Amino acid sequence: MAVEINAAPDRVWAVLEDVARWPAWSPTMDSVELLTDGPFGRGSKAEVRQPKLAKAVWTVTAFEPGRRFEWSTSSVGVTTRADHVIVPTAAGCQVTLEIAQTGALAGLIGLAFGSLTRRYVDLEGASLKKHCESSGAS
Repeated sequence: MAVEINAAPDRVWAVLEDVARWPAWSPTMDSVELLTDGPFGRGSKAEVRQPKLAKAVWTVTAFEPGRRFEWSTSSVGVTTRADHVIVPTAAGCQVTLEIAQTGALAGLIGLAFGSLTRRYVDLEGASLKKHCESSGAS
């Protein structure tokens, strides 16, 4: 899903990169706890708790400061990858959020949780837009 955000890309990046604060603006997050020290980047790990889903440890697998990060989590039979991409536009930026699952059980997990996953991604995009466009967002 892609969302147009009327805010500077660096402002949006600051919000996306601060994963521990996601629960403050996204109703799809109960808690996000960073498990690694140092700045957020490739190799960083975070424990994510979301409503209706099992807790998961996500590891950053790709990181382009100010532009993109991808992270993934694995459980028995499935690996889930989530990508977050910011592209500057004349009015601010476009953020693309993508999620994909692979592995032997990916089809079954998709049937069981696909609708919930799509709703969460859409809600995260809308919540990110609202938060970044509001005054005082950080």
